[in-house]
Amino acid sequence: QVQLVESGGGLVQPGTSLRLSCAASGRTMSMYTMGWFRQAPGKEREFVAAKGRNGAITRYADSVKDRFTITRDNAKNTVYLQMNSLKPEDTAVYYCAADGAMAVPTTVPAYKYWGQGTQVTVSS
Repeated sequence: QVQLVESGGGLVQPGTSLRLSCAASGRTMSMYTMGWFRQAPGKEREFVAAKGRNGAITRYADSVKDRFTITRDNAKNTVYLQMNSLKPEDTAVYYCAADGAMAVPTTVPAYKYWGQGTQVTVSS
């Protein structure tokens, strides 16, 4: 079992950047595919980005491709989401997720472990 804690959220202006972190504990993060999801008010939770165990496979939602970058540091048991050129529509609670499967899934049900989320608000 792995516990996940997100940090780094906040209120930022459009066009700026923010980096989210997710610290994993309990079991080594290298055993898990790590993903980021987000949920805006009144909307379903949606996939943002994911990176496989050894980092060889990375997936992004079309809406964030070329703006967001997911990285992982298995030695620090931490995964990051660098968000650039933020837009008001990026406003949401961002969740870190982990799954022990070898695949790199992009759906909510595929992930077994979840953090509590961190709020990101993009507004002028």
